[in-house]
Amino acid sequence: MLRTALLCLLSIPAALGVSRTAPPAGAIVVRQTGATAGQFTTISAAMASLSGTAPATVFIFPGTYTEQVVIAHPNLTIMGSTTDTGSYKQNTVTITNNLNAQDAGSDDMSATVRATKPASNLRIYNVNIANTYGVGRQAVALSAKGTRQGFYGLSITGYQDTLYADVTGVQYYSNCYIQGAVDYIFGAASAWFGECTLASNGGGAITANSRDSTTDTSYYVIDSSTITSAPGAPSLVGKVYLGRPWRMYARVVFQNSVLPNLINPIGYTTLAAGATPIYSEIGNTGAGASTSQRVTYTPISAPLTHAQVLGADYATWIDGSF
Repeated sequence: MLRTALLCLLSIPAALGVSRTAPPAGAIVVRQTGATAGQFTTISAAMASLSGTAPATVFIFPGTYTEQVVIAHPNLTIMGSTTDTGSYKQNTVTITNNLNAQDAGSDDMSATVRATKPASNLRIYNVNIANTYGVGRQAVALSAKGTRQGFYGLSITGYQDTLYADVTGVQYYSNCYIQGAVDYIFGAASAWFGECTLASNGGGAITANSRDSTTDTSYYVIDSSTITSAPGAPSLVGKVYLGRPWRMYARVVFQNSVLPNLINPIGYTTLAAGATPIYSEIGNTGAGASTSQRVTYTPISAPLTHAQVLGADYATWIDGSF
């Protein structure tokens, strides 16, 4: 009963694999062309219209929106138009920008979409988020710094530092496509990546977790996901690492996932001097899944659970239908 009420309140889709091509009743509407009275032509304008803390829904019609979007409203649901709500593959909404961290002033400030700390209880569905800067500097596509933030059916693409999953909060990524080469999932959040595709478009580490103390609750758990090469990438056999520690006590688990021969046999590489990270794997398959040559490796006896990573109340805020 509680879950049903919560889903209604937050306008979370009740079914997957179906079309969502029209806004639900009461939604704020973004339409790039053909907008009518009361609708917005940019996502940033829709964000600026929000105030207070009451739950709100934003629906985005198809288009490529070239802008930097800052999300600061709590209890917000953002829906992109799609013919398949259960996957990123039919997304028709793209938010894109081209900005690197050096020019922007920080990793966070370079992000195409900045889901800030006040944006707790955020849900984003079926949107493509891209930073097109490319090789040479950090350039974030999505910076997620709030807690109880859920991302469903997103495509998040860049090269270095694609996804900044940060802050001491809990985040949930489901059925997402995440692409990059160097440290392309990084930060200090406790984040669960379920049924995702992690696609490397160059050699480097997939994760750079920044857990900085033994009492820090930060975890990255990649569960039931697939590691692969991005379309058009060069041969990456043995050139991809599962992680390297951005801070001293990085903690990452790959479980029940497909690890191909892209993965270097040692699995992990160095970053923070003198780091003592916790890197664990269990239940993985594929040509890169053997742990016999892993370095800085901590065996575990069972896969982690949602509750261990996201807290005992995780079912009250994630969309469990994904």
